[in-house]
Amino acid sequence: MKVLLINPPRYYWPYLSEGDNYILPQALPCLAAILRENNIDVKPIDCLPLKMGWKTLERTIEKEQPDVVGVTTSETMFTPEGVKLCELAKKIDPSIKTVAGGAHFSNLAEESVSEYPIDFIVVGEGEITLLELAKELEKKEQNLKKVDGIVFKKDGDVIRTKPRKLVENLDDLPMPAYDMMPMKEYGKEKLLFSPGGTTIHHSRGCVHNCKFCVWWVQMSQRKLIGGKEVCFPKWRTKSVERTLDEVELLTKKYKKKYLEFVDDTWNVDPAWSGKFADGVKERGLNFNWFGFMRADYILRDEKAGIFKKIADSGLVKLCIGAERALNEDLKMFGKTGYSHDLTKKCFHLLRDKYPQVFRQGTFIVGVRNETKESMRNLLEYAKELDLDFPSFHPITPIPGTELWDTAVRNNWIEEKNYLCFDWLTPVMSSEHMSRKEIFETIAEITRDYIRPSWYLRGITSKYRFKRNLYLWFTAISMRALKDTIRQRIAKKDGVKNVFTELVKPDWYDT
Repeated sequence: MKVLLINPPRYYWPYLSEGDNYILPQALPCLAAILRENNIDVKPIDCLPLKMGWKTLERTIEKEQPDVVGVTTSETMFTPEGVKLCELAKKIDPSIKTVAGGAHFSNLAEESVSEYPIDFIVVGEGEITLLELAKELEKKEQNLKKVDGIVFKKDGDVIRTKPRKLVENLDDLPMPAYDMMPMKEYGKEKLLFSPGGTTIHHSRGCVHNCKFCVWWVQMSQRKLIGGKEVCFPKWRTKSVERTLDEVELLTKKYKKKYLEFVDDTWNVDPAWSGKFADGVKERGLNFNWFGFMRADYILRDEKAGIFKKIADSGLVKLCIGAERALNEDLKMFGKTGYSHDLTKKCFHLLRDKYPQVFRQGTFIVGVRNETKESMRNLLEYAKELDLDFPSFHPITPIPGTELWDTAVRNNWIEEKNYLCFDWLTPVMSSEHMSRKEIFETIAEITRDYIRPSWYLRGITSKYRFKRNLYLWFTAISMRALKDTIRQRIAKKDGVKNVFTELVKPDWYDT
């Protein structure tokens, strides 16, 4: 049995360089590690940092002669290229078994195995499911129904096996197979990742279930209730010692001094966070790091005297989902524990007590009752929070979320091409604004925030990392403005012509 796990060639976000986009996908080394530990011949291939185009990938698959080709996509917008990989594998050898995973395929599993040349969908957390599936496929007499957590077709019927139980103790999983990845090629963008960066995670899942978020769904506990699969929020973490071992490996062996924690919510457990910060100091580890955090948990940990230790452990950037200015909007999204005033208090605490930490906030625009006035009010809220950078994203229904179900039921989704589900292109109008108007207003309020005074404040900071980030955000913002103007000049008619487009790398077809 030979398995190729492939992150195929893909386009990248338009206002970022390849160095920004091509960071280590945690799924590849995690899945490769569990297969290798169980004596399955596995080879992960990340085409992006290797700049391996489709023609080269085709030759590689022909040479490797795999029994299984696996693809996992973290974003809906990359689904078409995941499908393209499965089509390529079947073209090379129809006997190759194609396996797909990740949030999109997990949540549209029946549709995916029916419409695309995909033999199996791994639903949710993948390590144990993929291992059991690979072992079953090795047998002459196969009983695929006994493999929990998969969807496949047999004799024209779509079969979904019972939900896979989550791995309770993440320490039971092997260390990600970083040695099988092209680690030197990740995190090379100097302003953003200097002096070299990579991803890492200590936890999976979330304790909340926001209606627009798919990540808690992907790592949720799935249960059969009344014959229907229902998802429940579930949060798990590696031990502090295991996480510190991983940090030490990445920072010392692979010389990665900037770590991006890709956890859904980094700061769920205050006891864990405090012990982690203590462990960083005790081991003498020296690195910068980033995490997605909740505002209410930051205030909780500050009150307990824990957040200062977290900040002192190398935290240089964090991102908080501020989402909306009005409390009723937060309630509508199921964003419990948040309020206008709480978020403001958190950001001001960070500004006043932890000036070395770059403060990014994300906001959702284009909701059903959105108007230009409400978007301008959201801009004023961002100014009130006094962020280092606000990211305004059009609301995007992702399969598996309650928002997706509502949007599909009400026929709100106007753009059906998954390539446009990029968190930059509006795919739905509001009741008062067209998609074009939403897009143009996002550009307008972003420009309004990124003024010369904002830039001067950042580049005069005494903190080097913060100065670099201001330079980086300025560069991508100017690139965004330039591209919008270029598109308008080139093609003045049609909604799509003023929208962003993912960028095709020069090596994509090679």
